[in-house]
Amino acid sequence: MPDDETQTQTLNRGGAARTPVGPPPPQLSGAAEAPAPWLLRLIAVGLVLAALNLRPAITSLGALLEEVREGLHMSGSVAGVLTSVPPLCFAVFGVMAPRLARRFGAGAVVCAGMVAIAAGLVIRPYIGSTAGFLAASALALMGIAVSNILMPVIVKRWFPDRVGTMTGLYSMALALGTALAAAVTVPLTGAMGGDWQSGLAVWAGLAALAVLPWIVLVWDRTPAPGQPAPARSGAASGPSASVSGRAAGASGQASASGPAEAPALRITRSRTAWGLACFFGLQATAAYITMGWMPQIFRDAGVSAGTAGVLLAVTMAMGVPLAFVIPRVAARLKQQGPIVVVLGLCGLIGYGGLYLAPAAGAWAWALLLGVANCAFPLALTMIGMRTRTGAGVVRLSAFAQSTGYLLSIPGPLLVGVLYQHSGGWGLPIALMAGLMIPQMVAGVLAGRDRTIEDEC
Repeated sequence: MPDDETQTQTLNRGGAARTPVGPPPPQLSGAAEAPAPWLLRLIAVGLVLAALNLRPAITSLGALLEEVREGLHMSGSVAGVLTSVPPLCFAVFGVMAPRLARRFGAGAVVCAGMVAIAAGLVIRPYIGSTAGFLAASALALMGIAVSNILMPVIVKRWFPDRVGTMTGLYSMALALGTALAAAVTVPLTGAMGGDWQSGLAVWAGLAALAVLPWIVLVWDRTPAPGQPAPARSGAASGPSASVSGRAAGASGQASASGPAEAPALRITRSRTAWGLACFFGLQATAAYITMGWMPQIFRDAGVSAGTAGVLLAVTMAMGVPLAFVIPRVAARLKQQGPIVVVLGLCGLIGYGGLYLAPAAGAWAWALLLGVANCAFPLALTMIGMRTRTGAGVVRLSAFAQSTGYLLSIPGPLLVGVLYQHSGGWGLPIALMAGLMIPQMVAGVLAGRDRTIEDEC
């Protein structure tokens, strides 16, 4: 697509430029303006509040999994299915995110996602059946899935010169929400009379709060940095201009580049994209096994339910400082392979300790596994670093996360089956440790200094 200069000048045969007669095209009549500082601050607040809600639906359930199993009469295998629902929903609904963002704008989709999270969380504890619980959980997880995909897109669009910093900020908020839900769900449930339904439903309030800033952003028409202002000509006025303006503004279209660029990018031809998808999937497998089963591992080792929840919170809380530091460090390195290896080794040591002395060294294993789980913000950072364009980042984000979550589905389910049929945690922990090896290999491949545009 021609740039602004070639649209306002034509070249004669001798190579000299001459200005065409007549007014400029309507689409160029509005000059892009820098977003107001208050708008960028509101976007940052919206990112933080949204990120706080991307994991409590999962970790609050992990802390009360035994009570939910008893209340809904679930077997261990069915509970394994329940812990596999998050990656399944992330894979299925995540694929929809780019198309929805192109149609309605990224901000509008995130806003709807927060509404879906709030609705699912308030409905699922009181629906009274396993099938209904799964369906309501899927509604909340659908909101999480589309928001997962679009967070890197919004960061790349509105903060193109601060990708590492902003990725670290919302990754830190994500880790904080994860840890908070793990730590306080059991005490909150006790304070509310031991009713596990109330202990799960209370997290809907946090999601409802996150809707507020996104409502403002959906209706704002300010273009993102580097984007043209909405057309102001008569042909572009009226309701259709309002819709297109909102899509070009804070809500953001999924592609920050022109639509002509998207079809040329064949993401499945990129070895880097596949490496990143495998790395994302394996780290997601470890994360959802940890969030779904780690409290039960400690409880079976003789640790109290409250302490087991706090241990999970410690694991998740490690992501609060590290999720801010790791993306900043990774953004300064040409290759992120060394960080991948360090995180993988922490995971191997943590699983080894969990196998040999789960109760005696519980706090040390929780800390080490918390460090290993910081592969998630690293993967998000690499999504932004392995692309050069807005179209590239949305396609890579959707491909890596959706494919990755699809790959992670069998892990939590297999852990539940092994636990039930072996009668202990030896085989499941060995599986978790074994998956660290291919995770490191895939991460080193994804961390090479190249972009998907060079490979597609």
